Amino acid sequence: MNTSSSRFSISSIGAVSSPYKEKFAIPRQPGLVTAAKGYIELVSDIDSKSMVEGLAGYSHIWVLFMFHQNLAHGWKAKVKPPRLGGNKKVGVLATRSTFRPNGIGMSVLPVEKVESITLKNNQVQTRIYVSGLDLLDGTPVVDIKPYIPYSDSLQGAQAGFAEQAPEAKLSVNFSAEAQAILQTQQQSESQELAVLIEQVLAQDPRPAYRQNKPDDNTYGMRLYNYNITWQCSSLTQVQVLNITPVTAV
Repeated sequence: MNTSSSRFSISSIGAVSSPYKEKFAIPRQPGLVTAAKGYIELVSDIDSKSMVEGLAGYSHIWVLFMFHQNLAHGWKAKVKPPRLGGNKKVGVLATRSTFRPNGIGMSVLPVEKVESITLKNNQVQTRIYVSGLDLLDGTPVVDIKPYIPYSDSLQGAQAGFAEQAPEAKLSVNFSAEAQAILQTQQQSESQELAVLIEQVLAQDPRPAYRQNKPDDNTYGMRLYNYNITWQCSSLTQVQVLNITPVTAV
């Protein structure tokens, strides 16, 4: 058996448009925040319309992507997964750590719709709309495969230390200032943003070593075009302090 390393060249076939504009607060697995919606836009120099023919017949897809913001930081053979409290090390290949030998990630996502539009310059813009995102805005996508229930969902499979989905840890409430900002938006947009914020914060996006401990720090995250500040008011509750629209540059 030849164990010498080989090199391969991979080009992205598209990019993700996501509500998550920064890495902090992105859920650690897909599907935990169902209100997170976005799309994958395929690159314009491929026959994207032909490539997605028949894809709308599947309810879910596997999305293979690059952890592009982590590649320059390298990787380690052992890491500290959050599900073990961020204190115990295990082999990187026994985790879904973002710091991997080749920086490749994968997520299974529901397909909301598939759309191809011919623009005025005759280029075709193809988008695959998905939900339950756990991907950073701008993430390069290197492949998409249909989710096949009979082969991809295996009865009796074991999941090591991640046997069960994590439960929502925190209840979320909004300050008067945050509620006032929500009320200035259209009702549908306001409701969608509020649900997204609640689902993201209920998962407790703080580092694992800070969870389940008294914490008077103020945290911030960016969702869509809003900066959200929040604080854990107790071990079980988080308060959204403010929601500030991002000023376009």
